[in-house]
Amino acid sequence: MTDRELARRPHVLAVGIIALEFAAAVTSFVAATLLPVIAADLDARDRLGLLIAGSTLGLFVALALASRVLRRLGARGTLVVGMLAYLGGLALAATAGNAWTFAIGQFANGLAGGLLAVFGISSAIRHLDERMRVRVVAASSAMWLVPALVGPAATLGLAHLAGWRWTLLLPVPFVLFGRLLIVRTVRDEPPEPAAAHPLGRTLLIPLGAAAVVLSADWWPPAIAGALVALAGMITLLPRGTVRLRRGTPAALGAMVLFAVGYFGADGLITVLLTAGYGVSLGQAAIVLSAAPLAWAVTSLLATRFARHFPAAGLGMTALGTSALALGGSFAVALVAWTVAGIGVGLAYPGLYVRATTAGEGGLTATELATAVITAECTGQLLGRAAGGTLSSAGGLVASYWLFAAVLTGAAIAATRTKRPS
Repeated sequence: MTDRELARRPHVLAVGIIALEFAAAVTSFVAATLLPVIAADLDARDRLGLLIAGSTLGLFVALALASRVLRRLGARGTLVVGMLAYLGGLALAATAGNAWTFAIGQFANGLAGGLLAVFGISSAIRHLDERMRVRVVAASSAMWLVPALVGPAATLGLAHLAGWRWTLLLPVPFVLFGRLLIVRTVRDEPPEPAAAHPLGRTLLIPLGAAAVVLSADWWPPAIAGALVALAGMITLLPRGTVRLRRGTPAALGAMVLFAVGYFGADGLITVLLTAGYGVSLGQAAIVLSAAPLAWAVTSLLATRFARHFPAAGLGMTALGTSALALGGSFAVALVAWTVAGIGVGLAYPGLYVRATTAGEGGLTATELATAVITAECTGQLLGRAAGGTLSSAGGLVASYWLFAAVLTGAAIAATRTKRPS
């Protein structure tokens, strides 16, 4: 390999990771937009939980198995298995004749996506310096902008022309492009040595997630599932995370708390606005899109200094969330949730980099990648389970005070993280 090729290698890897994030965004919006059409065609309107659960459960199973797969198969083998699972699962879902077949295909997609996400993030940790990683995280957040703005309309238009089955294949070119770039940079890497976590404990995460996502409106199994997933998450995270030990553990703890508070609030915001504020569903949708839009734009504009202010950014998000709990008008809600999104845009890149920097813990890149994905995804699951439980019990406003308090805790935890050198 020439000197010029070596110099380009980190940039090629960065573009590949960003392309994969764009593919993930496209996949998410395509699946969400097509859900009513798929449910009707498969006669599964009363089994929406099953249609949705597959990819989520696949992701959590992948997190439990990722370190083992990477250690045994290495870079090239993991990429091959991931791509075969992705394409096979997509083909199965696109040709499904019933809800179970579709769910199995989505499970394979989630499994592949989780394995390849761990692989991609671990590669970024090993090959990209701090400044480049901050830029990659910021650009990856921005990759959700275009799909969010034009994805639903484009998906429905394509489904009308070609049918939902062909439309499911829309993300394939982006996935293949991103995988190709990553393969070019890391295909010859040897597997990392890593301590194996007890498999039974790590599988508690998908077991608990299954109870949460399949519980529908019956919240006792959702609460039990959330507790089981929490126990599994603690197994995968480094020692000291629960105690918010300074450095990487505190950053991962802050990531969990951020995901609980922000995504819990995000999941209920349309209900809060229509039921509590009395605004229309259209106005609620505008508010809903304000935070991710502000998040993406702020991340892009603030890449040079955002990595230094995760605590301040999380404090802004907590402030915006608490303002929602106070009630008011559509304008108040729009400003509050926009402020919350700006706070996330300031906090997330720096927090993510700190959570994926080994520091004195000696963690491998694969362990860090698995930990940060587990922290964020399990936090989302816990936040939505808590919000659903409280809102079902008549505590919709109370749930927003809870989310604001959790985000305040995340800001405090962020003060215990060391700035990467």
